[in-house]
Amino acid sequence: MVGVCIKYMHENYGGILQAYATVSYLENQNIEYELIRYTRKKTVTEALKDVPRLFNAVWFNSRYEGIQRKLSLKKHPEYAKNNEVRMKAFAGFKKGAFKDFSDEYIGYAALCEGGKKYSAVITGSDQLWSPAGLPTNYYNLMFVPDDTLKISIASSFGVKEIPWYQKKRTIQYLNRIEYISMRENRGSEIVKELTGRDVPTILDPVFFLSKNEWLERIPNKREINEPYIFAYFLGATQEYRNAVKKLARDKGMKVVALRHMDQYVEEDENFGDFAPYDVSPERFLNLLRNAEYVCTDSFHGTAFSILNEKQFVVFNRYAENSSFSKNSRIDTLCVNFGLESRRYKNGMDLSDVVKDDIDYKAVGEKYKNLKQVTDQYLNTVLKEIRKRV
Repeated sequence: MVGVCIKYMHENYGGILQAYATVSYLENQNIEYELIRYTRKKTVTEALKDVPRLFNAVWFNSRYEGIQRKLSLKKHPEYAKNNEVRMKAFAGFKKGAFKDFSDEYIGYAALCEGGKKYSAVITGSDQLWSPAGLPTNYYNLMFVPDDTLKISIASSFGVKEIPWYQKKRTIQYLNRIEYISMRENRGSEIVKELTGRDVPTILDPVFFLSKNEWLERIPNKREINEPYIFAYFLGATQEYRNAVKKLARDKGMKVVALRHMDQYVEEDENFGDFAPYDVSPERFLNLLRNAEYVCTDSFHGTAFSILNEKQFVVFNRYAENSSFSKNSRIDTLCVNFGLESRRYKNGMDLSDVVKDDIDYKAVGEKYKNLKQVTDQYLNTVLKEIRKRV
């Protein structure tokens, strides 16, 4: 039995579809697995472990956004009502997409005991190795016995540098993991700097399924018959929304927007000609598939745009000098696919950015090379897994 440590329960379209792609790939390979369920105990000891996080900019920003979100839900009843509709759409997808679970391990001791049952444990993607999550010792597989095969598939630190006070513990868990692959170029560099190991940068799990395999699992359904721009922003930057509105005027198109994704954004109330909330991950994918243009600050929004050969523009969610920036994910995606020209820079006119279509023949050649490296790594780890099962 293979244990899998990934984020599959949070309400983020890219994250949940990435998790779905991961388990779908394992199913395609006839690997028997289960998603490892872990709940931390609310004890004084566990609380003390979180104290150092107060000095971590990534963790602090995440908690700040979470608090702001809760306050906004109380302050804006209509937003709370619409958010509940969105959560129900997510719940419906999760119920059908994820079915193979472990027992629920409550507390770290129970998790360590449960970890003994697996012949191999896999983790990966979605910033699971962010410095903010280090104290939990979950996604870094520190709970897994030394003699159990440990594998990372397209793991992500989500940051450009590991804080100095975490480097020793980061080295410790990296050295325990037999097979490491990263999702970002900078992530592979960090592993090299800390451990001396050369590890590959591979494709995100959403690319493990081809365009046609995604269509088989989530059939295409077009619900808007006229050309439109799909706007999917996780951040709150008003400039980006203004740029999309201008593009819509220039092109004579409507804007389909997903409002208030990670937080309440006041300007979103008037953003988008069509702004549905009853959007499951399946519907999200189809809104993106059938758009004329996609404008997003999301890593997975960009990844699915590439996978579906869309004309798109990608925006930075964070300022480059931000202490909690996670832009390196999109940096790698655009550089490795030769799509740096689709990055928005302040003051750009989107009509100028999209005036030339993306050459998906050239992108396809880069994809082949990346897929070759990815398949080589996956085939190696699958061979090791099968030896132990």
